[in-house]
Amino acid sequence: MRPLTEEESKAVFTKLANYIGKNLVHLIDRPDETYCFRLHKDRVFYVSESSMRLAISVARPNLISLGTCFGKFSKSGKFKLHITALDHMAQYAKFKVWIKPNGEMPFLYGNHVLKAHLGRITEDTPEHQGVVVYSMNDVPLGFGVTARATIDTRKLDPTSIIVFHQADVGEYLRDEDTLF
Repeated sequence: MRPLTEEESKAVFTKLANYIGKNLVHLIDRPDETYCFRLHKDRVFYVSESSMRLAISVARPNLISLGTCFGKFSKSGKFKLHITALDHMAQYAKFKVWIKPNGEMPFLYGNHVLKAHLGRITEDTPEHQGVVVYSMNDVPLGFGVTARATIDTRKLDPTSIIVFHQADVGEYLRDEDTLF
């Protein structure tokens, strides 16, 4: 487990900033304890410094996971967020989308959010902005990227895509063997 390089940090923070904006500072400067990002076997973990110090006593080949996995780097060097980061992203999300109960299951099966399934959307959400998708009961279901700005969504037909699917909590079942 090692600290992120400057390029890796830039890739991670750029991706996170797309979803939580300036609230990214709250992930690092927490009032309870100091947290940091660490890389282990191409996966980025968000871990408290006290837990990280305890993990030093574990040999690298024996260490499987530590803290919360935020995502992984592909072989080409791109960073992809995992669904395991949803709890932290939902807490600090800048833009949010709520979907109706009839749209929850299609989203949880990996489909995009359609206008017919849209319950509410944060005002002034721009196009191609990262959003956290909630149920109407304020339960975070996943995250994605908006296909249209908030202003444009009002005049679209019901079959138009509003949010492109990125990840959802259904991945815990569908991809359980590849998450760890």
